Amino acid sequence: MTNLIIELSKFAFIILIAMYTLLSFSVLKKKNQGESHYGFKLQNLLMFFIHLLAYVVMYLKTEQLKLLIFYLFQLFLLQAVLVMTQVIYPKINRLVLNNMCLLLAIGFIMLTRLSYDKAVRQFQIVALSLALAMVIPVLIRKCAFLQRLPWVYGLAGLLLLLAVAVFGESSYGAKLSLRIAGFGLQPSEFVKITFVFFAAARLSVSTAFKDVVLTTLLAAFHVLVLVVSKDLGGALLFFVAYLVMLYVATKKPIYFLSGLGAGCGAAFIGYRLFSHVRVRVLAWSDPFQYIDKEGYQITQSLFAIGTGGWFGTGLCQGEPNKIPVVEEDFMFSAIAEEFGGAFAICLILICVSCFMMFVNIAMQIKNDFYKYTALGLGTLYGFQVFLTIGGAVKFIPSTGVTLPLISSGGSSMVATIGMFAIIQGMYLLKEDEDLRIEKERKRIARAKAKKARAGKAAKAKERS
Repeated sequence: MTNLIIELSKFAFIILIAMYTLLSFSVLKKKNQGESHYGFKLQNLLMFFIHLLAYVVMYLKTEQLKLLIFYLFQLFLLQAVLVMTQVIYPKINRLVLNNMCLLLAIGFIMLTRLSYDKAVRQFQIVALSLALAMVIPVLIRKCAFLQRLPWVYGLAGLLLLLAVAVFGESSYGAKLSLRIAGFGLQPSEFVKITFVFFAAARLSVSTAFKDVVLTTLLAAFHVLVLVVSKDLGGALLFFVAYLVMLYVATKKPIYFLSGLGAGCGAAFIGYRLFSHVRVRVLAWSDPFQYIDKEGYQITQSLFAIGTGGWFGTGLCQGEPNKIPVVEEDFMFSAIAEEFGGAFAICLILICVSCFMMFVNIAMQIKNDFYKYTALGLGTLYGFQVFLTIGGAVKFIPSTGVTLPLISSGGSSMVATIGMFAIIQGMYLLKEDEDLRIEKERKRIARAKAKKARAGKAAKAKERS
């Protein structure tokens, strides 16, 4: 009976995630959130069905009562986030909120399946992060002075990266984290946010050539320090985010093309300088030739994806633990193996809908600082998803970055939830702008109507 339920659950997961994905794109077409209210409610229902079914399957497979108790804690947290966020911020972007909760739920499911202890730790970090994130939208909405601190963001972020380069702990050939009071912290995850704030604040003030050069120099120092620390995945994220923001702010293709040229040159130099980069490129170019050493991780990832096929092996039926560092770098492969390729494609599309909404919010904001900030954060999110999934499927060399909101990683999780909260703050600002414009339009219309009535009254008086 258990095997039958697990087998049927494979198709149920795909149907549920496909329906959720369709709703994610259908609500994008609606003119306002009121028209999409039913769709958002249905998304929540589908998410809770996926979450419940996954834990039922894991319980039937393992018969561990602690999984059901852990499920109830997660259910309470997700429900509390959905309810409290809408109570505190009635005009919040529901699609971004729903997608964030779904991705967190999928992350909880896969981490519980892979490592219960890591899943519990992740849950604790997520709960704390979500509580702190509740205040971020109101800070973005009310603290107008944030756009007047570009050098604070730039210098503080650079100093943090320098501290990692000097005092950081090495992991897989790169200096990524600092050990503070017994806890490991990856500052580059938080510096991504300050970096975007710095670039947005500078570019919103001036795009004159000398100012662009000065801004680019400090941005380049950020990237250079990451390269020295051998955090090349982080350096690539910073570089692409700045390049997109610079092009949108200046609208000059020469800057974009020059940046691409400089990036290609830097990639070549990095390949020549760093041995672990050459190892990753070697593993990517022909992983099966080096399957016993350099190519082992990527070949196991490809085996997992291939084994899953379109419909997956079934939850707890695959062998994702054979992939080294699967909880951090190759969660997409684990999901594709047990949930199937169809489920994985839907997951990609949900991430794409997040990115599209981020860009849509950015394009609708009138204030340049908030516009560039939303665009920069959206670019960071979208490109990080691309790097993670691209590395897992051998489309590009592996960069060692996490799949946002799904992979294990405390600093990454806190920073990503913070980014989503900042985007929500930007959305509320857009709603405030729209409300002011609508009020001004109504005021002008009333003034015109009053003037017209006064004119009619004057003419009537003249005739009498």
